[in-house]
Amino acid sequence: MHTLQDPEFGNKMVTLMAALVLVLQIAMVAQRWIVTNIRLFAAQSFLLAAIANTIAYYNHAPHIYVAAVLTLLAKGILVPIVLERLVARIEIRQEIEPIVNIPLSIVISGGLTLVGYVLAEPFYRPEEAPGAATLGHNALAVAISLFLIGFFMMINRRKALTQVLALLCLENGLFLAAISLTYGMPLIVELGVLFDVLVAVMVLGILVYRIRETFESMDVSRMRRLRG
Repeated sequence: MHTLQDPEFGNKMVTLMAALVLVLQIAMVAQRWIVTNIRLFAAQSFLLAAIANTIAYYNHAPHIYVAAVLTLLAKGILVPIVLERLVARIEIRQEIEPIVNIPLSIVISGGLTLVGYVLAEPFYRPEEAPGAATLGHNALAVAISLFLIGFFMMINRRKALTQVLALLCLENGLFLAAISLTYGMPLIVELGVLFDVLVAVMVLGILVYRIRETFESMDVSRMRRLRG
């Protein structure tokens, strides 16, 4: 019981879960099956909710509990269900060859992870005593890496649906940065951001379906034919 009350134990748990979040992100870069990517995103969102819950527990921050529950329900359950139904409806289950091949994409993702740790270095204070106030600071590097890799996925993927997933992963990076560095934005801001994400997913889902109906493909590069 005393172990669970120790902030050092909480810090180790947050660091472990953040590392798993990063592993799942790189797995998404290497994965071409769309449904598998959706489920990897759901697992990543579940871990983010667990990180938020841990930080809320040690810092006695009720509004972060709210953010954790909303993240779990919206991005861990609701959004994956909607996207999987969309995949079943449009009957396209595999990503076509990305712009950069998968082995090179993994190498680039590793490089972006290194960039994330370099950018987070100025925020690291090893002289600070471990405690609830510093819980999760080590996750900032992972948050920056998620943002960079998500942005790379948006550029590298051809199908509109996997670009939607990349956008969601990018937002996961922003969420992790918010809870690890500032222990959450004001609740009204978090609710507004989450609502924006849900609306964006719904709108992009409709656009994906319309692209599929019009071009018989989700390859966004085919939209170039619209140019005069």
